[in-house]
Formats: sequence, C-alpha cells, structure tokens
Amino acid sequence: MAPLRVLVLGAGFGGLELSTRLAEDLGDDVHVTLIDKSDAFAFGFSKLDVMFDGRTLDDVRLPYRSIDRDNVDFRQETVLTIDPEHKRAVTDRGTHEADILVIALGADLDVDATPGLAACGSEFYSPEGAAALSEVIAGFTSGDIVIAVLGGFFKCPPAPYETAFRLHDHLTRRKVRDSCTITLITPMPKPIPISDEVSKAILGLCEQKGIVTRHSTWVDHLDHQKRVLHLRDGGTAAFDLLLAVPVHCAPRVVVDSGLTDDGWIAVDPATLATKFPGVYAVGDVTSAPVPRAGVIAEGEASTVADVLVAQRRGAPAPPPFAGEITCYVEMGDGTIGKVNVNFLSGPAPTAIFTPPSLEGAAQKREFGALRRRRWFGLT
Repeated sequence: MAPLRVLVLGAGFGGLELSTRLAEDLGDDVHVTLIDKSDAFAFGFSKLDVMFDGRTLDDVRLPYRSIDRDNVDFRQETVLTIDPEHKRAVTDRGTHEADILVIALGADLDVDATPGLAACGSEFYSPEGAAALSEVIAGFTSGDIVIAVLGGFFKCPPAPYETAFRLHDHLTRRKVRDSCTITLITPMPKPIPISDEVSKAILGLCEQKGIVTRHSTWVDHLDHQKRVLHLRDGGTAAFDLLLAVPVHCAPRVVVDSGLTDDGWIAVDPATLATKFPGVYAVGDVTSAPVPRAGVIAEGEASTVADVLVAQRRGAPAPPPFAGEITCYVEMGDGTIGKVNVNFLSGPAPTAIFTPPSLEGAAQKREFGALRRRRWFGLT
C-alpha cells in the first residue's frame, strides 16, 4: 500500500505538531508535505522578548530547514488557491495533491479594518510590528501608552495583559514609569472570560502596577494625527504611544476556497473535520468553540493525528478533542502564572490557576525547549 499523502498548509503550532506526530506514528506509511510562506517559525510569546529585551527577529526565529525527517517535506511556498473538493492546493511553485488536506494557515491581521490604524503603524501582533515598536519603546520616556484590542476574536487572550506587565517592568527598569500611563482597552468583558479566579488575579496585578483597564470597550477608529482613539460609545482615549492588536480574519485564499462559513472554517469539534471529506482544519482559522492560541492549535493537531492514525490502522476512533491545555501567563518581574483549562470535556469550561512564580517561568522555558527539540531537532 502506498504511503498516505498528507498536505498540510501552514507551519505554525498546528502544522508542526501534526507533521511531527504523523511522522513519528506512521513512519514510512505516510508522506507529509508541509507548506508555509515563511522560512522560519517563531513562538508568539517571543514577540515580547523582541519588544522589551533587545532580542532581534533572527534571535527568535527557528528555521524550517532544520526539520529533518525523511517522510516530511517542507516547502517554502505561498498558497494561491485551495481546492478542498479535490484536496489540492496551487502555490507560487506548483500544484500539490493529497489524500488528506489539512488547513493550518492561522488568522491574518486586518489592519485596514480599523480606520486610521494603517497610517499610525502601531500593531505589535506580527513579528515585524513588534520589532518596529521595540525601537520606539526603547526611546519612550513620558506620555500616555494605550494597548488596544481592536477585534472580538484574537490570538492568545492573555497576551495584551502580558504586554502591559512587561511594559511596566521595562519602564520601571529605565526609571521612567512614573512619567508614563498605561491603559488597556479591550472589547472582552474580563481578561479570561471562563475563569473569575484568573481574571481577578490579572486585574489585581493591573491595579497593583497602576495599569488602567477598560473592558467591554470597542474602538471605532483612530485619528493618527491627533493621536486619539474614538470609541463606539462616543468616548475617546488619547495616546502618545499605541500598541494595537488588529482585527483578525481568515486568510483570503481560505475564504475564496469555499471552506468558510461566517468568515471562519467550521469544523467538527470532536475531530476537526470540515464539511469536505478528507479535509481538516486546525488553529486560528477555525470557528471551533475554543480560544485562538498556539497550544490550542497544537492540541487540535494532535487530535487530527489520532484520527488519521486510527483510520490508517483500522483502529477504533480516538477520543474527541477535549480542549484541554496548559497556558502560561507572563505576570511581570520574571514570573509566570499557569492556567490549566478544559474547554470541551464537561458541561462547562473549567480553569485551575497556579499563581505566578519563578518555577512557572522555568516550566515555560522547558515548554519552548521541548518543542524546539521535537519539531526542529534543536537544543
């Protein structure tokens, strides 16, 4: 029997975990083609190191050329069209067909969705945006800083708060914190909607550090010349420095493929299967009832791997995706809090919070180190 041909579009958390699992579990019985437009991967949390710790983009990039598995073929190509009915994708380098197609292309940042943001150029959710702002932050000595979440769905819900804590520490080290204000504006009703305990811990730390939070607040547009955010409720917020989380959207190539419903790919939350046979989707591009986060994408990819391995071996169907993850939250002063979350196994999501500590920081470092070893063979 010929090896199972699996085409994975996108080499983020989901694509990397899926290709690794399939290679480990099926060996020569699978051939994975992994496609991404970039030449390297970077953990989302590494943007904070770029913004506040003087790291460069090269410092935090993990090159895909380091992937060394006989049954995984990485291709740096840009996906131009996707044909889910025939499990085919056309890129700028050619056409790829497969027995199984997995969409793991993530979410794009729609800067133009918020009038005035493009002219201001102050987003920090892309690696390039974080790198550009690092120089601005390094020279900032006084004024009003606003961290603004501009859409209701965005990657890594704790990240804006982590940014506020790291910013506070950065300004404090430079002895200019008393000359600056930090305000976080978000449409979210609280930091972690499924957990009052975690939300209270985050909000308590914000209060302790003098960080103002404005929840359930939507930004309508901004005036980059007057440096003012105009809010949907008619209010305003002035800023000298803006750190924005742009509106997220599915990549245009995914929307044009017919895979999406209401802007995102609908999936069976148990298996991550789409409405097209033999086509799966994982990560930020889906409308699965879980947050958008790298660890979620990784867990979804592991479930898809379980499904495909069981199908290939004629084994019983595996357990459904549980939405069970561990999320590390930077809470300032080099400490990390931990949240163990289960979104889908019970009647309601649950979360167990471990307060921030240096031990938590060590666990997060091991989290990154383990994935560098598994996915890239790097120490």
